[in-house]
Amino acid sequence: MADSESAFDLPRAEIVSHFENGEYEIEGRMPYSSNTTLLVSVTDDNGKVQQGIYKPGRGERPLWDFPPDLYKREVAMFRVADMLGWDVVPPTALVDGPLGLGSVQAFVNADFEQHYFTLHEAGVGFDDLYQICVLDLIANNTDRKSGHCLLGADGHIYGIDHGLSFHAQWKLRTVLWDFVGEPIPDSILTCVEQFVEAGSYPELADLLDEFEIDAMATRAKAVLDEKVFPDDETGGHRYPWPLV
Repeated sequence: MADSESAFDLPRAEIVSHFENGEYEIEGRMPYSSNTTLLVSVTDDNGKVQQGIYKPGRGERPLWDFPPDLYKREVAMFRVADMLGWDVVPPTALVDGPLGLGSVQAFVNADFEQHYFTLHEAGVGFDDLYQICVLDLIANNTDRKSGHCLLGADGHIYGIDHGLSFHAQWKLRTVLWDFVGEPIPDSILTCVEQFVEAGSYPELADLLDEFEIDAMATRAKAVLDEKVFPDDETGGHRYPWPLV
């Protein structure tokens, strides 16, 4: 297991491969989840263990406005964050687990008393929150609740629960509106510029359709054009519910 200063049980760089090749044991079901969401322990041949959050496709409720296999969007969010060079999404893998195809995301060793509202009020982790905010703009996250921002034991903030992302239609719903009108830091814009210049995203071809990928690229270009955190043009309707 990890020490108290680590957000994950294993080194971050090892986790995706660990999930893809390890042996799974279901520990239990996570409460308050609308879809099947399971805490698992994944063990490799050397006995190393990493806990994860497993979301099998067969446990999803059908939605009228999103296609099935929401777990692919969990993986897509991690891959996009990784392409941007940002460590604000826990390592997430596409796996064939105990209940079939799904995603598994590294469990974050976190202070679960903290969430976006408490972190913002305390002035904690703004660099990470800026990245999460821009990532949500690019990915069109429709469900950024306050409780989806976790303060890891390493002091970094991690965004979780990204199944409702990457729709081709603009559906942003988030609690991250406190930065409205502020300039997006140059360090973030540089990462987005490199992401846009890449031009193609083969890492996403098995997860999203071509229209969703094109829309994502268009949103990334809009971030570069605007260079500031946007306002809610609806006057307050782009909030998820519940807020936490």
